[in-house]
Amino acid sequence: MHARDFAAALDVADPVGQVRERFRLPDGVVYLDGNSLGALSVAVPSVVDDIVELQWGRDLITSWNEHDWWSAPRRVGTQIARLIGARDDEVVVADSTSVNLFKVLVAAVRLRPGRHVLLIEPGNFPADLYIADSVGDLLGLDVRRVAPNEVGRVLDDDVAVVSFSHVDYRTGRAYDMATITRQVQDAGAMMVWDLSHSAGAMPVDLDGCEVDFAVGCGYKYLSGGPGAPGYAMASVRHHASMHTPLPGWTGHARPFAMEGAYTPGPGIDSFRCGTPPMLSLLAMEAALTAFDGVDMVAVRAKSLSLTRQFIELADKHLAPLGFSVVTPRSEEARGSQVSLRHDDAYGVVQALIARGVIGDFRPPDLVRLGFAPLYVRFVDIVTAIEAIHAVVESGEHRDARYTVHNRVT
Repeated sequence: MHARDFAAALDVADPVGQVRERFRLPDGVVYLDGNSLGALSVAVPSVVDDIVELQWGRDLITSWNEHDWWSAPRRVGTQIARLIGARDDEVVVADSTSVNLFKVLVAAVRLRPGRHVLLIEPGNFPADLYIADSVGDLLGLDVRRVAPNEVGRVLDDDVAVVSFSHVDYRTGRAYDMATITRQVQDAGAMMVWDLSHSAGAMPVDLDGCEVDFAVGCGYKYLSGGPGAPGYAMASVRHHASMHTPLPGWTGHARPFAMEGAYTPGPGIDSFRCGTPPMLSLLAMEAALTAFDGVDMVAVRAKSLSLTRQFIELADKHLAPLGFSVVTPRSEEARGSQVSLRHDDAYGVVQALIARGVIGDFRPPDLVRLGFAPLYVRFVDIVTAIEAIHAVVESGEHRDARYTVHNRVT
């Protein structure tokens, strides 16, 4: 069977296929960058109109009560909790991923007094590395970088916290959360996971793995919108003893008592800090309804099938043109993206975008393609492979239009 016919048959049989209708996708565009910015949910525009015109425009400040703005960080946190295997009272949406990582790292270190080492993977997203180094500087910790699969050889009784990403943002490698968390905790340390490149694309079981803390991004696979707030998860085991390093007014137990001394709110509420960005937060709440009734096991099965089909076609059609697959071929070790190495990766990505196939570039030489299972189709894979082949075979990627780096790559 021809590859496109085979892909079309897979789309017809796809149990997740109808969910694509919950997103607004431009005609003629194959969108393979949902691991960086998720597509627009059709539920969002009318909600944003309502927020601006009625809740803000008409009801003004009364909306904190009339429309329950105040409870939104926990309400949206509950939506996310159900996607990441956490309890409803363990997740709050607040601030950014970086700010939340700072909070949970400091809180976790404080729960392990007398220990002086913070471990983080060397290939982590730069912001995670910067935050870890800052926490180390502030608390006098020795920050060491170690690959997740090698953490067992460096764990000792001086390691306070280990912080890893569930899926590597460059390569798409997924790590064994249960095994690594057990290793870390058996050594007496705390485990922190960044779910930015896994939540919404694959099942996550934080409570099943007994994870201590986690953070994540709201605008990638969750499609919360550009700059959507992040979220923090703290296991209920730690609620009575954890302390946030950023005691904000909205996280106070009695914020409207306007007290001069901080008393933390109960549990995860104490991780609230600044005033919630209501336009973004409520847009995110609407966007997350795209996951209503969706079986994340089926989502994972589709994700693996999408990436498997792409890798097979890349081996056949793109390897002769100088491409190599960087993403693990083992399904247990693969997230929902495929990264291809090529000497002219940046030009390839720009030429693809001009053709309506949108992915992104990561230095020094990676074409990064994300397969958001809720809206990417199998026929999109075939279109992408054909476009990549045409771009490189024709030399289009070397055109001067595509070799000058944009500010955002």
